Amino acid sequence: MKKRLFPIILTILVWAGMYYYYLPPLNIHSRDSWVFILTVLVVGIVINFWTIFRAVFLDRSSPERAMNKKIMKKLLIVPLALAVFYAGGTLLSSPILRASAYHKLLDVEQGDFTTDIQEVDYNKIPILDSASAAKLAEREMGSMVDMVSQYEVSSYFNQINYQGKPVRVTPLRYGDLIKWITNRNTGIPAYIQIDMTTQNVDLTKLEQGIKFSPFEHFGRNLYRYVRFRYPNAMIRSTNFEIDENAVPYWICAVETKTIGLFGGTDIKGAIVVNAITGEHVYYDISEVPRWIDKVYDANLLIEQYDYYGTLKKGYINSVFGQRECLKSTEGYNYIALEDDVWVYTGVTSIGGDESNVGFVLMNSRTKETKYYQISGAKEVSAMSSAEGQVQHLGYNATFPILLNIAKEPTYFLSLKDEAGLVKKYAMVNIQKYQIVAIGDTVAECERVYRSLMAGNGISTVDTDNALTVSGTIAMMKDVVADGNTYYYLMLEGNDELFEVEAKKYLGILKKQVGDTVSLEYVTDSTGVNAVIGIK
Repeated sequence: MKKRLFPIILTILVWAGMYYYYLPPLNIHSRDSWVFILTVLVVGIVINFWTIFRAVFLDRSSPERAMNKKIMKKLLIVPLALAVFYAGGTLLSSPILRASAYHKLLDVEQGDFTTDIQEVDYNKIPILDSASAAKLAEREMGSMVDMVSQYEVSSYFNQINYQGKPVRVTPLRYGDLIKWITNRNTGIPAYIQIDMTTQNVDLTKLEQGIKFSPFEHFGRNLYRYVRFRYPNAMIRSTNFEIDENAVPYWICAVETKTIGLFGGTDIKGAIVVNAITGEHVYYDISEVPRWIDKVYDANLLIEQYDYYGTLKKGYINSVFGQRECLKSTEGYNYIALEDDVWVYTGVTSIGGDESNVGFVLMNSRTKETKYYQISGAKEVSAMSSAEGQVQHLGYNATFPILLNIAKEPTYFLSLKDEAGLVKKYAMVNIQKYQIVAIGDTVAECERVYRSLMAGNGISTVDTDNALTVSGTIAMMKDVVADGNTYYYLMLEGNDELFEVEAKKYLGILKKQVGDTVSLEYVTDSTGVNAVIGIK
């Protein structure tokens, strides 16, 4: 009797250990669960192989042999039935049969570029990509003598909006298993915050350490902690964020299948875990707090847009005719709009055109999607153009972000050296991509870009919002930039600075300090008022 019980008990223990390690969701819609079931069946057969073999083939004189054979035949039906069910579920969930349902996964609105994307202050333009942010974080960590021996910078570089500015945040992680053992009682003492516009790196130390994270073991491991409290939840992604009070949280996006057994991947909600205390709350997708920036990951949003763009006229058309089929371009980036993080990617025809027909913005919290029909250069073409301007320096361009400069859709790129440090900046006009501006600072790059657009007949002045001012000239200086002469004025009792381009307004040459002048001007994102009329 003991010999028969031992393999059964061993099997149960091994299965429990496998579940504790692999943590599959107990959900029929999860492929991981199906793989886990298949694996535990195979493991169970291996452990009990000798018992099964002896009962069916060796004990020929046993009266139970016939019954054992019948039981084994019935048990063999189970994996066969599971295989048929899995194959059928996969087929019925595929875009081949459910193209219309996949097309409807995403609602796409037509957007207005100049209305939806306001001209951004260049002081708020994110100039770092994830790789550059990681290098800055490593440098900052290297200067923290009291921490660098015990902790490392983790790979969770998540871009969020924090107090109105784009930042990337990442927690530290234990250096190794021994350092986890010696530091687990206090937890991870800090996280790193990187300002995407100024490149400032701030190591934020916590009064109480982070005790729930993917870097923990046993019950405090984030995935195990969430799994045992939400056994059915299919966790698609885990992001590190901070709220407006700088409290760290883990945002676990909960996946659902909306088409058949395995198809139509979408997000139904989020499990929010306080990284310090372990307090957890589940929110339906419509109730996720506004301070959370990312629930939908970029890959899922782009996948859904590709279904929307290619399956409009059915699956067969997407493969053969490909009429009216659109797809996303290579790569994506993030844009901060109204305290939300939006995923940006270009849109091109599926036939392999070398240009974009438009672009989409997709909200990482709500999945709201807007399409802008603006044709122009692909992102990779803009990157090549920018690199070509500095090819003697060997700089590499980052994937561009989308800006509104003087109502013109514009690619903004950072140019990095071999060490991954940002050295210069570039702006490329999407529709007239021969207009490429390079600058050592963002402000200089914007100035050169506006000058190039004006030289190509593109107005950079918003005359609808023009203002007027009169007064006595208190200060007047001339500056030569890019072969053009500019005069900078200040009026008595007015601390604003006014810029006059001499070749456009020759009357400025007759003015001097002490003269009275009347100026028509527009405000500029650089903080300098651009004069568009002078009397």
